[in-house]
Amino acid sequence: MPARLFSMERSDPITPPPGSSPNEGTRRKSGRVKHKPVLLNNDPNAFISSYNSGKRKRADTLEQLDVNGSIGEETSFDEDDGDPDEEEMREKRRKARSKKPSEKPAAKKPKTVKLQSTSLPVRLAVNGVKKTPKPRRPRPQANAAIADDATGLFAEIFAQGHTVDAVAAEWIERYNQHNANAMCELINLVLRCTGCDLEVDVHDIKDPDNAPSKLEDLQAEYRAKKITDYPLISKNKAYASFRATVTAFFFALISTAHATGVLYTDLALIENIEVWVISMSAAPIRPFRHTATVISLAMESALCSVYSSLADNTAKTVRQKEGEQKKKSVNKERIASLQKNVAEGERRSGEVDGMMENIFNAVYVHRYRDVDPKIRVDCVTALGGWITTAPDKFFTSAYLRYLGWVLSDVSAPTRAEVVKQLSKLYKRKEDVARLRAFTEKFSPRFVEMAIRDAEPNIRAAVIRLLELIRDTGLLEPNDIDSIGRLIFDSEQRVRKAAAGFFAKNINDSYEAVIEDLGGEEGVAEAIGEEDTEYFDMPRRAWLKFKCLAENLQSYSSEDGDEGKAPTLPETIAVLPGSVVESRFALAAQAVYEGFPEVKEWEVLAGYLLYDNSAAASNGNASESPEVVFRKSCLLNEYEEMLLLEVLKEAVKQRLLEAVDSEIDKKSRRPKARIEEIRETQETIAMHLAQVIPRLLRRFGANPTTAAVVLQLEHVLNLDIFEELRQDSTTYASLLDDINKQFLTHVDHGVLAEASNAILHARGYEDLEEITEGKIQELWSDTISTLRTLVESRKSGETDFPGLCNTIARISNLASIADCTSIFETEERSKSKKSNAATAPPVHILNELVQDEYADVDDEAQEQRDEIITGAIKSLVFYHMWVARSLKTSLTANTPTVKLPDWESFASALLSLMQSRTGTDPVRLAATGAYLDIHSLFASLKNITSRSDDQSTKHVSTPPNKQTQPRSNADDALSSLGHPITPEAQSLILTIFIVTEKQYARRSRRNLEAAPDDAIENAPEDPESEMEDDEDDDENTTSEQVRTQQLLAEKQLCELAGKMVLAVLGHVLDSGGQKVRRRLLRNRLRLGPNFKEVLAYLDEPKEKTRAKTKPKASKAKMEDTNKTKVKVGKKAKSKDVVISSEEESDGEEDLGEEEDDPLGAELANDRIEDVEEDDRGKGRTRDDDDDDGIMGD
Repeated sequence: MPARLFSMERSDPITPPPGSSPNEGTRRKSGRVKHKPVLLNNDPNAFISSYNSGKRKRADTLEQLDVNGSIGEETSFDEDDGDPDEEEMREKRRKARSKKPSEKPAAKKPKTVKLQSTSLPVRLAVNGVKKTPKPRRPRPQANAAIADDATGLFAEIFAQGHTVDAVAAEWIERYNQHNANAMCELINLVLRCTGCDLEVDVHDIKDPDNAPSKLEDLQAEYRAKKITDYPLISKNKAYASFRATVTAFFFALISTAHATGVLYTDLALIENIEVWVISMSAAPIRPFRHTATVISLAMESALCSVYSSLADNTAKTVRQKEGEQKKKSVNKERIASLQKNVAEGERRSGEVDGMMENIFNAVYVHRYRDVDPKIRVDCVTALGGWITTAPDKFFTSAYLRYLGWVLSDVSAPTRAEVVKQLSKLYKRKEDVARLRAFTEKFSPRFVEMAIRDAEPNIRAAVIRLLELIRDTGLLEPNDIDSIGRLIFDSEQRVRKAAAGFFAKNINDSYEAVIEDLGGEEGVAEAIGEEDTEYFDMPRRAWLKFKCLAENLQSYSSEDGDEGKAPTLPETIAVLPGSVVESRFALAAQAVYEGFPEVKEWEVLAGYLLYDNSAAASNGNASESPEVVFRKSCLLNEYEEMLLLEVLKEAVKQRLLEAVDSEIDKKSRRPKARIEEIRETQETIAMHLAQVIPRLLRRFGANPTTAAVVLQLEHVLNLDIFEELRQDSTTYASLLDDINKQFLTHVDHGVLAEASNAILHARGYEDLEEITEGKIQELWSDTISTLRTLVESRKSGETDFPGLCNTIARISNLASIADCTSIFETEERSKSKKSNAATAPPVHILNELVQDEYADVDDEAQEQRDEIITGAIKSLVFYHMWVARSLKTSLTANTPTVKLPDWESFASALLSLMQSRTGTDPVRLAATGAYLDIHSLFASLKNITSRSDDQSTKHVSTPPNKQTQPRSNADDALSSLGHPITPEAQSLILTIFIVTEKQYARRSRRNLEAAPDDAIENAPEDPESEMEDDEDDDENTTSEQVRTQQLLAEKQLCELAGKMVLAVLGHVLDSGGQKVRRRLLRNRLRLGPNFKEVLAYLDEPKEKTRAKTKPKASKAKMEDTNKTKVKVGKKAKSKDVVISSEEESDGEEDLGEEEDDPLGAELANDRIEDVEEDDRGKGRTRDDDDDDGIMGD
């Protein structure tokens, strides 16, 4: 209570204190004993030195405050130049009164004793520099790797564990004592940082004019030592923090020089440093140049920090002076002192500005375009920091243009760094106006980088930068559309980056639509209150979906894709069960991440199922708000297809999110969370099971939309469908709808998606009976249609379109279901006049492969080719199913099934290979099937020999036990697995050479010169030469040329892969190395895909075999347990027989093969075991791979 203390100090038993009433002196006194109070400043027990205690003390010279923080009225003390005036004291009292008292008493803080005769010590690196909080970092420790030969400043910084601030302060003290010696230490530190032990002496320092020649001598000595590495780029762990330490030291050096005033009192300090460092920054030796540049940039950064703090202090002082001048009683002495401080701050700022300008013009202007990209990156990073630290100096067009020029740098890291620095600048909303001129000049370059840059990560970064520019309103509408179109880009990172930008485009369109409908009030009048329970009722989200569809259509139509189905070309075969996403589906995935409304997929489904036909047919001029709203939501066919793609991806992503949250980090979750995840999956499955049939009924007539809806069935979780014990009629109804699409559509995309949907349904045991029944219905209808068409063909009326579509359905069914019994079943004629049996389907398909029509028109010939190709695929799948049954029988040592008669099929394939020319699709399909059949039955032959060895070793056969069926099967299999004849091998090589030359011609690649060989020098087919001339037509667009190149590469890699498999199976090139050498001739000239296909022909390396042997043994044990067969030889990885897309995964496994390169591989991995009950669930991934290899 200071106020009471003051009264006690002045109290006197005789003289009343000031302010007391006159009657108080004559008042009656009490009889109690009174003592004079002891003053606090006179009590020896109360005073404690402020230097030894953290508690508050009161002394004669202390400022004594009352309870409210005001100064006692009768307290007086002398004022000096450093004491605050009355105005400042009033300001302090006002702030003290405005503070809100805390509920708990605040802890007492130590108060600094103000002694008039004592001056404050100099605190380094504080004078005029703003105190910014720095992250805590551990105390530097001595680096043992550098401490061996370190001397001078280098040793103090790196070898002795001192902080850079302490080293800089000590160096400033030494500089004040002897500047030449200290400067010599500093320059030797710079030289040591270049990675050499060369030094200069004091005489060199005292002669700065001779510095360039001395540096030339040092560079000559440096070259003589042939040093190839230097600390800044060294990969040695000892130099991991070298750059940060060096830059921190020079930053602290400049800051300390500024704090002590040496930077301004001794201008020779910075000049001498610049003489040596700037000269080194222009040295032809990269270590000298790079090190000096980094040090110069660090000094410039420190000067920027000093310049910024000086500018802030000067501005604050100016404000104080202006405030002092506005007072009623002006303190002229204080104004003069403040004016002196302003002048001194401006003088110092001018000197620092000159120093920064010298370094910028002497170092940065030359090094930002240095030949070394690392130096260019350092310059860009430094300039971005300078602009942020000292915007008044560097945030101008004169300096920003250097960042714009680097946007065209040839180095990707440099371009990435400049984009990073510009992003930081555009995030500073208060400085956006300074970027207007820069944006107008370089925005075309930004857009060009986003669209055409070679690095996807840079494109993504530029898109995010353009999004920031868009928020500032500095991006043109045309540029906005150009970036929004990147939602269809082929790079995933680019699409993901463009999602947010694209979502803002949709929001802009949505706001425009809302305004046209009369604002939010007009929309509320049109739709009323939104019903959250029924998703097929109008709501505001429908307008956003409409805007989404319009934007997707606009951007896709500008690419020339409007009206095209989002499916693959028919020439590209898709494996059963595989999913190849279209560009629309990929765009929809990006939209899901950037557009929150899409996550409510039920609302989108309700929008698509809503019938707006009534609103479209209403032509009344005076329409109600509801009708206007519905017309605004009306979709065309193309927009419906796009939104169906979005719906499909939304459902998939929503399910993936539920699954990911269930298995995320393998953490323990509360039971409530697990039940919530399960409930989410059940809700999605049940709602989807109800939506798919409705979508098929609405969009099933259009092949494009029907294919997209069928893909929704792939993500339907039928396990939950089973657990909920739903009525089987619902599931059967869904399968009926799928079968209807399969039987009514002729589009290859719809057939493929329907087949994949059926294959997905076969994977669930509880629903197997229903699924198999529906598949048998499909077989019955399809085979019946085939017989009818064949009968009509015999009568002279060939329905080529109907036969083509039927064969396509048969090939799709054969790829997902066992067709052996269907193909081998004979059917009795229904005619009463004839009881003769009709031919089984396998014979009908053989006849279709052998048929040739020479007198048909072009359209019929194209359909005829499709019939032959489809029949070949169907028969290949048939032989694969037979091979699977044979493998099961041979492995189980049971009587084998009936072996196929494939001689007629093989002869038909050879006939097609000879009759067709060039790279005709039928010729390539026949060649691939011919190689597949031979490789397939060669694997069965290996299983036979291996099973015999195991039976002899492990099975004791009684003398009277007969194994005739097995022996007959072995003889038959031996005849099936014979090598390819030399004539057929030459024909296959000829086809390969033609395919190879076609790809080389279309991709503009050069082949190795052919030796004197009859096959190599054989004349090419004239028709193929005509085709090549047509391909080179000038009217062909670049996109068409690119498509032709990809298709030619696909054909080459597929054929080469099948030949490699046949070579490894010893059915091709069995008599020598001719085919192997021919395949490997151009392996390095035809691209990486072709090279990876041929990698399986490489001989195994001993080191790789030894390294991977334990892993291979484990894999062999697992495979043996799975197939229940003990194999004598080590099995090669099954990756050998996968498609060309996955062949690269098996390179390491190639080192595991031994004497038999295919051997155990073809026996154990070519056809995967399935369950003995032949259920649909037995089909595995390897079966799909087999289909892809043998059926394409």
